[in-house]
Amino acid sequence: MLVLQAVVSYRSVPRILNLFRAKTPLSLNWTPHFTSVINWTLRLGLGKLKQVQPISQSWIAIIDHSIDIGTKKALVVLRVGMDALSLASKAITLKDCECIGIKVSETVNGNTIALELESIFNHAGMPDAIVKDCDYTLQKGVRLWSEKQEVSIPIIEDIGHVMANALKSQFEGTSTYKCFTSMVSQCAKRLRQTELAFLTPPKLRTKGRFLGISKLGKWGDKMIEVLAVKGRAKKESLLARLRQALPGFTQLKPFIMRFANQAKIVSRVMEILKNQGLNKTTYQQCYQLSEQLPNSKVKNRMQTWLQQHIKIQQQITSKPLMVSSDIIESLFGRFKHIIERSPQADMNRTTLLIPALCGNPDENMMTPALNQASHKELKNGEKENIPYTMRKKRQAFLANNGIQKPGKQ
Repeated sequence: MLVLQAVVSYRSVPRILNLFRAKTPLSLNWTPHFTSVINWTLRLGLGKLKQVQPISQSWIAIIDHSIDIGTKKALVVLRVGMDALSLASKAITLKDCECIGIKVSETVNGNTIALELESIFNHAGMPDAIVKDCDYTLQKGVRLWSEKQEVSIPIIEDIGHVMANALKSQFEGTSTYKCFTSMVSQCAKRLRQTELAFLTPPKLRTKGRFLGISKLGKWGDKMIEVLAVKGRAKKESLLARLRQALPGFTQLKPFIMRFANQAKIVSRVMEILKNQGLNKTTYQQCYQLSEQLPNSKVKNRMQTWLQQHIKIQQQITSKPLMVSSDIIESLFGRFKHIIERSPQADMNRTTLLIPALCGNPDENMMTPALNQASHKELKNGEKENIPYTMRKKRQAFLANNGIQKPGKQ
């Protein structure tokens, strides 16, 4: 519970328990070693995977690949009840999710994904719909899997990635956008480690830049408001130093205003859909917002997506339809936060932490799961399901046996 609820490191658990024993009336007969805490947590994840079975209620599968860790990736599939959004009345959390499958592999392509999905869904049952992002490999794998199914399963394209791709297509290739981002980068360098560091623009990500582009649009809009003051600024004033950090910024005002306006509308649409889901009411709200956009790729893509997905919603449910895969990104973020503490980060048995991060980690959930997964099963599961890890390769390489000595053939 300390690891999963308080989100502390494994090594911190014995220290916290010793502190409680020394400074409080709490009676503890013994303190576990941190490696025991690791094994308990991974057994919990394994036990939850062993509990997966088909369910009678309608549900949606959210699928995605983790980032590359070492030489491997993990395909993760989450199960979320169709009514999760309407019950929560807000965006879902990890407590609303169940991890029904993890597949770790070094080779990732459409064929491998199709086989992995087939294995997972044969065990957990068929979803009523699948939510995924716009990754080409994932898209191909889902398509190959779908072609083998007797009943067509609706595919929901994550609204965040769809709109990010639309904004990228609209702006990335234009000279004004390149000039704007170049100016933003130079501004960040000039403002860091100064008294004006609080005005530093949002960091421009190399990968997935347009997923959070609304923050950059909001910053640009605010800077135009601050800089658009007529007359000469007082020497060393805030305005004077900003003008020095952003020379020629106001000349881009028409572009920045247009860019910020589109990013703001897109951000508002995503806020509605991620928190309330897609139904007749939110469809009308978002379509009306899209009409405020100028004729562009962003407007066309948004309206096309809305028209396609409202049909899916009407086809499979009367409740708000989940159209975002953000929750799986959040799950990967928590997992990454833990895995980065390893001296040789690699996808190994620690992937079993992922199922343990889902659901409500209380005693009622933990006890049955731990009873279903022994330490022996944990070790056997690693041998069967996890490819040879970097740590094992390193240990084998540094071992004395079989290493050729210098100067000998």
